[in-house]
Amino acid sequence: MAAVPVGTFPGFMTEGTLLYRRGEYGKALACFDNALKLRAEDKHCLVARSKCYLRLGDTENSLKDAEASLQNDKTFPKGLYQKAETLYTMGDFEFALVFYHRGYRLRPELQKFRLGIQKSQEAIVNCIGSPSSVKLENKEDLCFISRQAESKKANQKLQIKLTKDQQWTKKQEPQRNPKVERQLLGELYADKAYLEKLLKDEDLMKSCTKKGIKVADMVLSGIAYLDTRTEFWQQQKPIYARVRERKLRQQRWIRDKKRKPAEVARYIVKSMEDIDMLLTGGSPEESCKKAEHVLKTIQGWSDDEVPNKNELIGNLHSCIGNAQLEMGQMEAALQSHKMDLEFARQNDLPDAISRALDNIGRVYARIGKFQEAIDTWEEKIPMAKSSLEKTWLFHEIGRCYLELDKAEAARNYGEKSLQSADEEGDVEWQLHASVLVAQAQEKLKDYRSAIMNFEKALEKAKLVHDDPAQKAIITALDDVSRSFIEDLKERGREMRDYSFKDFDFSNENTDDDNLEKDREGKESGKESTENQEGEKENEGAKNNEEHESKEEESKRDGEESKRDGEESKRDGEESKRDEESKRDGEESKRDGEESKRDGEESKRDEESKRDGEESKREEEETGHDEKQPNLALE
Repeated sequence: MAAVPVGTFPGFMTEGTLLYRRGEYGKALACFDNALKLRAEDKHCLVARSKCYLRLGDTENSLKDAEASLQNDKTFPKGLYQKAETLYTMGDFEFALVFYHRGYRLRPELQKFRLGIQKSQEAIVNCIGSPSSVKLENKEDLCFISRQAESKKANQKLQIKLTKDQQWTKKQEPQRNPKVERQLLGELYADKAYLEKLLKDEDLMKSCTKKGIKVADMVLSGIAYLDTRTEFWQQQKPIYARVRERKLRQQRWIRDKKRKPAEVARYIVKSMEDIDMLLTGGSPEESCKKAEHVLKTIQGWSDDEVPNKNELIGNLHSCIGNAQLEMGQMEAALQSHKMDLEFARQNDLPDAISRALDNIGRVYARIGKFQEAIDTWEEKIPMAKSSLEKTWLFHEIGRCYLELDKAEAARNYGEKSLQSADEEGDVEWQLHASVLVAQAQEKLKDYRSAIMNFEKALEKAKLVHDDPAQKAIITALDDVSRSFIEDLKERGREMRDYSFKDFDFSNENTDDDNLEKDREGKESGKESTENQEGEKENEGAKNNEEHESKEEESKRDGEESKRDGEESKRDGEESKRDEESKRDGEESKRDGEESKRDGEESKRDEESKRDGEESKREEEETGHDEKQPNLALE
């Protein structure tokens, strides 16, 4: 069993793509091999590896990968195009034409399928030739057979053959451009010129080699081979022939007022590919210059030559804006994208309007104008066609709201992004959306929900093997957990402070009640002492003395309850600073209740005192009645 490579599938794909664009096809091939070990049937990775094989000259493996990418999806456009390109490189122009047509029926808006159809048709015509040329070749072949059959007239046949070959060569020479042949054949052009020069030497043409092979046959077969390969190389355009051909084509386009639609389309497609390749390859300045040059060229053409001229101009403004954004020219980039939006609205192009709004929002977000970015992207929301596009759009809007400290709106858009990501089934965007929701909930101090969403994001990061994301999420989880604990402690302190305030008020009320009761007891004691003076001889004096002793006891109880209340108050203040304040508060409450009961007992003592006074008055009244009979006797 092959060892699993260390890394992630997206990482290998990104690295392989960058290496391919740099021209390091061997290293890119190794990256795509590692990626396919992680996802064996990924069609995009198979197409990428097929391109590497094709660049390295391994057409057989290139064709295998292209066919494998179409195994589960026969309508995969990239797989169809790659198979057609591989077949074309292998020289199977008819089969290549079939797959170019198949891709064009599925995606007619892609220019590369149109160009593939055109070049395949031209290659087939050039290889087969016209009917007249076919007849000449068949006649020449019959001449070879007849010459070999007629041994008695060999010299005469050879002279006739040489004459016909020379005539055929002379007929063909005016149809060929020597400069084009020299450009296509390169170093082989000198060999062809040498072989044609040998045909003029009649003595040499009559001779044979040691093995009996005629020199004339060898020379003619060499020339025929070079003529055949010239047509093929004309289609393939080798590297040493492309530079000058491109310059000549550009000069011809500038000179010619009327251009063929195929030439215009080929120039536009090739230019747009170059612009995109330069931008993604890390050369935004070159990409911007190329886009500006193409824009100037197309603006000089008529609408008949370029039917979709306004759409193409808007697209070029978009390319210029993207390059300026990469160079840090924010204001210039904003103006370029606004020009793209203006052209799109003038010509009622919904896709172009959506693209322009997308890019304008990016620029606003990059320069820190988050509200403008939100307004722009919210205008784009109804134009979003797929769940994946909505996922990205909602996430970016939520991120801007988070930057503006509008956490509630950020959370809402984060939840929308997460919902769209779930519909699409994209794990990476589920990760990003979960992190956004968790960050918004952290700002809203909903720490419990934030921890839950961070944990979900951590699971997604583990699923896609994103180690940097895992580390960042773990750090965020630690921060949220600490904030959650501090918040709980703060709430506990607030609750304790609130309960202590209630307890202090109850103690103060108890102390006031005790003081009032003490004052009432003192006043009642004074009244009882005044009534008792002069009544010492009566039997109720003893009861009064007992009441006075009880009053003194009630006073002492009241003073003790007051001291207890003051002690409980001090205990309550100390309990604020101590973690065991609740228990002290409960004890102080019980002391207060006891003092309350003492006060009630003092009230009952007062009632008994009043009963004693009433009994005293009754005794006085009875004593007065007893004195009346004695006076009568006297």
